[in-house]
Amino acid sequence: MDVKSLEECQPFITKDGSIIRELLAHRNSAIRQQSLAEARIPVGTKTQPHYHRKTEEIYLITAGQGVMHLADEARSVAVGDAIAIPPGCLHWIENDGDAELRLLCCCAPGYEHDDTVLIESD
Repeated sequence: MDVKSLEECQPFITKDGSIIRELLAHRNSAIRQQSLAEARIPVGTKTQPHYHRKTEEIYLITAGQGVMHLADEARSVAVGDAIAIPPGCLHWIENDGDAELRLLCCCAPGYEHDDTVLIESD
């Protein structure tokens, strides 16, 4: 049985600059077609604009608040908001609050650095 504790997962930095703790993925469990991770974005920072060639994502905000950028749209997001991110869609999230922004990120297929395409930001 694969049961992972968030606090026991070693953090790493993804290609877009997020601090990630990967809970379940092909690297550490029986899961093969998706991945689940927690991302943490410090106050006053944002992820680098990027898209994924193959992967679709779902973000679920679990702490803090921010602004989600998806293609040419921007929207304030807060605890309990879920965001759908289709493959090929430019996106980034910024923490405009006064506390760390945390979110769960489900990727299908599972997250891989090679599927992430970074876009220069201003």
